[in-house]
Amino acid sequence: MPIAKFPKRFLWGASISAHQVEGGNHNQWSVWELEHAKSLAAQAKYQYGDLDIWDDIKEQALKPENYVSGRASDHYERYVHDIRLVKKMNMTSLRFSVEWSRIEPDEGRWSSEAIDYYKRYVAELKKHGIEPVITLFHFTLPVWFAEKGGFENRSNIKYFVRFSEKILSELGRDVTYVITVNEPDVYAYESYYLGHWPPAKQSKRALYQVTANLAVAHNRAAKAIHSLNRGYKVSVAKNSNYFYAGDNAALSVKSASFMQYFQDDYFLKKVYKSCDFLGVNFYFSNRVYGYRVHNPHVQTSDLGWDMSPDDLEHVLEHLYRKYKLPLIVTENGCADMSDKKRQWWLSRTILALQRALAEGVDVRGYLHWSLLDNFEWDKGKWPRFGLVEVDYNTMERSVRPSGRKYAAFLKKVGD
Repeated sequence: MPIAKFPKRFLWGASISAHQVEGGNHNQWSVWELEHAKSLAAQAKYQYGDLDIWDDIKEQALKPENYVSGRASDHYERYVHDIRLVKKMNMTSLRFSVEWSRIEPDEGRWSSEAIDYYKRYVAELKKHGIEPVITLFHFTLPVWFAEKGGFENRSNIKYFVRFSEKILSELGRDVTYVITVNEPDVYAYESYYLGHWPPAKQSKRALYQVTANLAVAHNRAAKAIHSLNRGYKVSVAKNSNYFYAGDNAALSVKSASFMQYFQDDYFLKKVYKSCDFLGVNFYFSNRVYGYRVHNPHVQTSDLGWDMSPDDLEHVLEHLYRKYKLPLIVTENGCADMSDKKRQWWLSRTILALQRALAEGVDVRGYLHWSLLDNFEWDKGKWPRFGLVEVDYNTMERSVRPSGRKYAAFLKKVGD
């Protein structure tokens, strides 16, 4: 991997989210899983049969239990071991989410047991010199909040702000970096337009309503968090694909620009003034011909996503030029069960970070998705994003070759 100078306090690490790794959660997602596991399994061949790895995953993908999180990666019980693994891999930061449904299982009832758990979690990170980056909403909601309409109703935002104040006041200044909302437009699009995620609605009106309400939720939560202490660094984690014209035709150029606006700026312009930095999630690019996306697919992940890690540079340059805020890459990775592409992905990504820094972009961290293999929402457990492989039968962990290379790179950077 390329070795070069990075800022001294650059955050190097990985990301996870509570529902995807903890296990044993009861929220709107866990309820939905049980209701839809059989239908998701029945649709698997139609959904994934064209993937290059279908023969390798079909046995798992055709089973309903694949779509039930259950124990997930058992991180709730094994977090001490996993955090020590983070330290052993020379990382200096871990992004994780706090599960709201644990903290407030019933409206207005705070769980002291859950709060104490996350206090111990953060203390374990700090003991090993690992900077916590906390996420407050990563797609999962308490059942009672979902039954009130979730983020469809603006009047419900006060509950999210109350939760944000509660958990930050409990964790105190052991936490500096706070992500209020993860990938707001992905959540709204999958849940309220495509209907692939709970509450499985298909409504343009709901799509725009939820997107707007998540922006308001961030702004209000950021204000409340800053009122606790101005030392908190608050942002959203915004997914950003890179759109580029495949030819010089005016329609292609205009379409790519229009798509980029709706990808990034439609949401960010509503929230950036209350952000101390921007969290950036990047997974793939989109090549535009005319008004359609036609990707080259020279290199694809197990999910069939076009792999263009070099384009992270363009994403970072665009966002920094536009918003003049420091940037942290809060998610970036690839589904690669054979671990044949991840080291290449990491190498090209690190080069893209270097080029962006050389262009004057204020990048302050890189958090790879993911530390562990995890429950990948409506796709279940077959996509493998982890630097660390998880055996779902025994829950044993083993660092993949790409994870060992990443650890070796971080050791050299830190020397």
